[in-house]
Amino acid sequence: MMTNEKANHDSDEIPIMTDEEIEKLDLTDEKVKKLMEKYEDETEKYAIWRGIITEGFKRWLKGEKIYDRDKERISLYVSDDTKADWQDFINMHKDEYTTISKLIRKSVEYFINIQSKFSTENVLKLDNQAITNISHALKEPLTSIKGFSQLLLENYKDEVDENVLTTIQNIFDQSLLLENKIINILDNIKTESTQYDILLIEDDFPTIRLLTSYFDSKGYSCKGFVSGKKGFEELNNNTPKVILLDIILPDYSGYDICKTIKLNKELKNIPVYLLTAIPGSEVEKHMEEIHADGLILKPFDFSDFEVIFKYLK
Repeated sequence: MMTNEKANHDSDEIPIMTDEEIEKLDLTDEKVKKLMEKYEDETEKYAIWRGIITEGFKRWLKGEKIYDRDKERISLYVSDDTKADWQDFINMHKDEYTTISKLIRKSVEYFINIQSKFSTENVLKLDNQAITNISHALKEPLTSIKGFSQLLLENYKDEVDENVLTTIQNIFDQSLLLENKIINILDNIKTESTQYDILLIEDDFPTIRLLTSYFDSKGYSCKGFVSGKKGFEELNNNTPKVILLDIILPDYSGYDICKTIKLNKELKNIPVYLLTAIPGSEVEKHMEEIHADGLILKPFDFSDFEVIFKYLK
């Protein structure tokens, strides 16, 4: 049962609840589901994580302040040697920096200001190899951070307390945000190029992120699109060296997309590899008709993609 007191949220007023009322919540109740949806819409955070009400959702139900994307805590883990170096720098500049947190904030602000002074034209003059090196240097450690945090969330959630779990989730979320920013920047740099390595048409975002990171770590450029329509639009503007194509997409069948590509005189020589969870015996029935060049089955192993590297030289 909810109390009569009201709490001000971003839109409609939500009844404030006590700890006891929150503990008794029925997560299958439609009213509770609507509250969960409203919280997630307002904060872009999970109301329920692995079947358990999150601390953020509890605070929101009690009318407490929930920090949104405009202001949130970022956890940063560094080695003892790095921390010591930063502390030495602070000790040498006590008038300007009093804490490591202030040093980090000032450093980030300085970097942003310096970055904004660079001319876009000068950045675009970077050759493909330089861009590839930058991509590799940024994404290789990020892939490890993202991968290990996801591993901890999936396999060790019962062995750590909730505060640690929340911190790990924050690290994972921040790694995704940083990854997207890196991808956007690199894509902007590459806009003048008419050809890149791999076009991935796949409706599963985690798979796109995983493969994009993998190919980037190998020094290859990869663009992912979540529908056949978006994939065709990309083919009208740029020509990849290889196409990885899911069969089950939200708009078109991968079979039809592959057949259309192979009937196009300007695109027919691009190798097309089907990427699917459909049984191989079923897919192979269509391979000759649609002129697909190969098949990679899900769940895949990264070594399965070595077959396409010969097209990327």
